[in-house]
Amino acid sequence: MYPNLYYAFKDLFGIELSGLKIVNSFGFFVAIAFLVSAWVLVKELKRKEKEGLLGYEEVVITVGEPASISELLVNFFLGFIFGYKILGVFFTAGALNDPQSFIFSGSGSWPAGIVLGLILAGIKWRERNKEKLPKPEKKTVRLWPSDRVGDITIIAAVAGFAGAKIFDNLENWDRFIDDPINNLFSASGLTFYGGLIVATIAIVWYLRKHKVAIIHAADAFGPVLMLSYALGRIGCQVSGDGDWGIVNTKPNPFSFLPDWAWSYNYPHNVNKVGEMIPGCTWNDYCTQLPAGVYPTPLYEIIACLLLFALLWSLRKRIKVGGRIFAIYLFLNGFERFWIEKIRVNTPQHLFGFQPTQAEIISTLLMLAGIALYLAAPKLNKKFANW
Repeated sequence: MYPNLYYAFKDLFGIELSGLKIVNSFGFFVAIAFLVSAWVLVKELKRKEKEGLLGYEEVVITVGEPASISELLVNFFLGFIFGYKILGVFFTAGALNDPQSFIFSGSGSWPAGIVLGLILAGIKWRERNKEKLPKPEKKTVRLWPSDRVGDITIIAAVAGFAGAKIFDNLENWDRFIDDPINNLFSASGLTFYGGLIVATIAIVWYLRKHKVAIIHAADAFGPVLMLSYALGRIGCQVSGDGDWGIVNTKPNPFSFLPDWAWSYNYPHNVNKVGEMIPGCTWNDYCTQLPAGVYPTPLYEIIACLLLFALLWSLRKRIKVGGRIFAIYLFLNGFERFWIEKIRVNTPQHLFGFQPTQAEIISTLLMLAGIALYLAAPKLNKKFANW
């Protein structure tokens, strides 16, 4: 396992770059998932725009104005945060020993923050000053849904992270009560379905605000969500973030399957759980699970990539709006429901049963998928442009 890119580069290429310690492996692959998914989403939205399923919104903009105070302040603030925390890792003694803890602490570099803030504010001022006109002009431009993917990606990232943290703490309430501040602001402890639900609500609100047809936009999102989940799970597997399965001491029954793909003890996992690895020199990341477990993130990577391929192949064949997203909901729920059977999770107490939070939500997603698939023809007639 590689808790951050420093150890990955050191182990794979023999290169030691201390600055890579700030790049958490899980976060790196989540970022890759967002970027790749955004690119795929743009392509699919443009296809639907050409088919006339998604329209544009006319927006009046003003060109030729100098940078406003609010724009300069926003750029300064973003630069300050980045400089104070990220660059601060390199200017603060001992920060590189545990960069994740440093980033989520109150410590930082004031000089780096102020300097970078001023630089970004200056760049924004210079950029707008080049476009400055003697008399600012108003123009009407057409913005298509594909033009808004940048905003959608940011909304999904922020709302998704917030939702993932909220649902994780709800699922592990006792742990949250013991240390609420640390559990809210730590880099670990994320629940996918929490992120999916909150991000979906935020994106639907955004799309409605800009008059984008939800039912057709949802069909574009379906395959993309499956792909992003698969790519994000690579981060879980590579970092060993605790999303592994239950103990599996059974002998590998498949001759073609490597033993580590059947049962794995996640050495050097980012959660720092398990027993010490003899002779390990990876500082804090010297633990491995005492017994092998099912590498469930690996299984989900494979399953969801195959399901993405299925959804991608169906997207042009199924003409009824909403049905691709309905299939996504069902497949997502189906995959997650069954993987939960061999995953480590916190059971909930519900009417005498002890399902996990993910099992409950995945069941609801399957039911919602079936309902949406059956109701899609009527919904298209009633909410074609909603």
